[in-house]
Amino acid sequence: MGAQHDSVRDREIRSEQHHLDQVYRRLEEKIHEAEFLMDDASKRAQVGTPGALAERDAQVFRAGVHLNRLNSEFEDFLFGRIDLLEGKDGKRGPDGAYTSVEPAEGAVRADNTAGIHETLHIGRLGVLDADYSPLVIDWRAPAAAPFYRATPVAPGRVVRRRVIRSKGRRVLGVEDDLLRPELTAYLDGAELPVVGDGALMAALGRARSHSMRDIVSSIQAEQDMVIRAPAASVTEVEGGPGTGKTAVALHRAAYLLYQDRRRYAGGILIVSPTPLLVSYTEGVLPSLGEEGQVAIRALGSLFESEQAEAYDEQAVARIKGSARMVKLLRKAARGALVLGLRTPVPERLRVVALGGRIELDADELHEVRQQVLGGTAPVNLMRPRARKLLLDALWAKSGARRHHPDPELAAEARAGFDEDVAQEDAFLEFLDAWWPRLTPREVLGALTDEQRTARWARRVLRPGEARELARSLRERLTPDGQGPLSVHDVALLDELRQLLGAPPRPRVREADPLDQLTGLEELTTAADRDPGARASRAERTPEERTEYAHVIVDEAQDLTPMQWRMVGRRGRHATWTIVGDPAQSSWTDPDEAAEARDEALGKRPRRRFELTVNYRNPAELATLADQVLALAMPGVAPPRAVRSTGIEPRFTAMAGDTGAAVRAEAERLLGEVEGTVGVVVAMARRQEAAGWLAGLGDRVAVLGSLEAKGLEYDATLVVSPAEIADESPAGLRVLYVALTRSTQRLSVLSGERDLPDEAGVPDLLRD
Repeated sequence: MGAQHDSVRDREIRSEQHHLDQVYRRLEEKIHEAEFLMDDASKRAQVGTPGALAERDAQVFRAGVHLNRLNSEFEDFLFGRIDLLEGKDGKRGPDGAYTSVEPAEGAVRADNTAGIHETLHIGRLGVLDADYSPLVIDWRAPAAAPFYRATPVAPGRVVRRRVIRSKGRRVLGVEDDLLRPELTAYLDGAELPVVGDGALMAALGRARSHSMRDIVSSIQAEQDMVIRAPAASVTEVEGGPGTGKTAVALHRAAYLLYQDRRRYAGGILIVSPTPLLVSYTEGVLPSLGEEGQVAIRALGSLFESEQAEAYDEQAVARIKGSARMVKLLRKAARGALVLGLRTPVPERLRVVALGGRIELDADELHEVRQQVLGGTAPVNLMRPRARKLLLDALWAKSGARRHHPDPELAAEARAGFDEDVAQEDAFLEFLDAWWPRLTPREVLGALTDEQRTARWARRVLRPGEARELARSLRERLTPDGQGPLSVHDVALLDELRQLLGAPPRPRVREADPLDQLTGLEELTTAADRDPGARASRAERTPEERTEYAHVIVDEAQDLTPMQWRMVGRRGRHATWTIVGDPAQSSWTDPDEAAEARDEALGKRPRRRFELTVNYRNPAELATLADQVLALAMPGVAPPRAVRSTGIEPRFTAMAGDTGAAVRAEAERLLGEVEGTVGVVVAMARRQEAAGWLAGLGDRVAVLGSLEAKGLEYDATLVVSPAEIADESPAGLRVLYVALTRSTQRLSVLSGERDLPDEAGVPDLLRD
């Protein structure tokens, strides 16, 4: 089945590429038409009447708006397709598509076969060909609704829903969702091809036995309950490997967004644990509208303008992820004020006022600082309070209060004093050095100093943990915080931003009423006059959206307490979908994480769903993985594997060169499947393994054990299970994840540390 599956994928990608090429040719024609209309109208410099002048300007404006829209939607234009049965009526809508939602009587024949009556491609804009037939349906159009609303239990006319992943003008991949797997459908005289998980569902749905069809029905019922769950709450979805929980939760988001777009105008945030899983998520849930409507982020890129590029050792990750870091960072945010991160902190303040010099010494400044820090505001937002208390101290030191017994005169004198002193260069320079506006990176960089970190971490971390934290940061960051970040560092930056607070933005100058008399407002561009263009530019500014209307957390069992705090800030007023599996958790303290998770979700009501059917892994592979699950989490029931290939896992004991053995086994798997091969190694071996497999092509993916979560391959090679299991206290759960990535074949390579038997089976995987 593997070779056939891959060749079908290649053919389908070529077919979608052909259609996309046709769409872009038509788009180019429409752009040329818009450019011609705009140019033709703008050349009409001499017009006879004021009405004709207004008509000319209106035509230029309309053509400009249309051209702007075409250009802004030109990239990644096409993202979906639905293949439909014949409808109840033959009516067509204005977009050229049939309007019927339900299939016609007789659309499905008695032998459970059917013909595809209509195929619709879904994209950012509607495009008609020269004969006014639809090449692309606008995602907002009624005809596109089944792409979002159809579910396995209520498919309507939809037989196959396809997600098309493209970049620019190139189709990168397709993934099918088969909503009527019991049917044998025909398109242009040939059986409807199905790619991805849809192909597995098709194979199950067309099985001869009633039990297999019952299994398909149970999968569909489980999925449909999640997709249609009420949104005004937290929806928790648990399911083991291969149960489709990620895809189901994402389709639910699409369903909710289309059902109530106004409610979710605040945007949907999808959080994935790794960048690799982000690319998969982007394929399952395509663009649903205007830019900024759906944001897909890896945990390492949730802090705007930052991107995690490094990994922490497991011991360091446990320290950085712990909720104890909140207390440490609070101390660091305040303690960094006195460090002189950019310039030395002055110990004396001298100003000239009231005809003399006024001075505050080190002790007096320390007292003022303690008064300021007695507040609860973020550090940067305390700066106005620091300025006020410094002026209070200078006024008191001047003794001027005694010379103004009258309250009104005293208030007037004080106002003049404040205005004079606050504008002095000496005072301004002092304030910048004494209470600097700190950045999260600067404070994180301050933690690279071991002694300083130990002081701030007293009664928060153990001495050895404080040293380990400072050492890990010092390896990558400079003292001012510059350098590559780990995914756990990003959560620390986000916490520091809360503790520091963003300094107030400069006020935007209000429009001068005189501008209305000068005509200067007329000097604007077509883009300035286009509200859509302004909105599009605004949506591209990441700082403008820090909270969302709905938050989806994928592989939620892996989030650390600090990461839950980071994600929680983005969904303070949101509804949530939480997807995970405790049996696959790589975090070592689930109770601490659960507490942080409850804090992020608040008191919202929760609905819990469980997916129980594993349709990714063949039973032969699932049985092996279940042995590890029994060791990792005794008593937890694994999902049921519903298909069998007859191909058992392959075990090999490595002798001699490890790299050569891994490469040889990867080459063997490449010869057995025509799809992808995932090679999973311990995190510490990732770079080394990449060298072993260099030159084998892009069908081979090298993964650290923590990167494999949520991904799947036609074949998987797991190298040294003992190394993976020993990486952390959660190592057995991580190994369970590694063993459940394959849809077809699994190979396990054992080293000496695995204690393999004569057949090469490692100690951990023996019955």
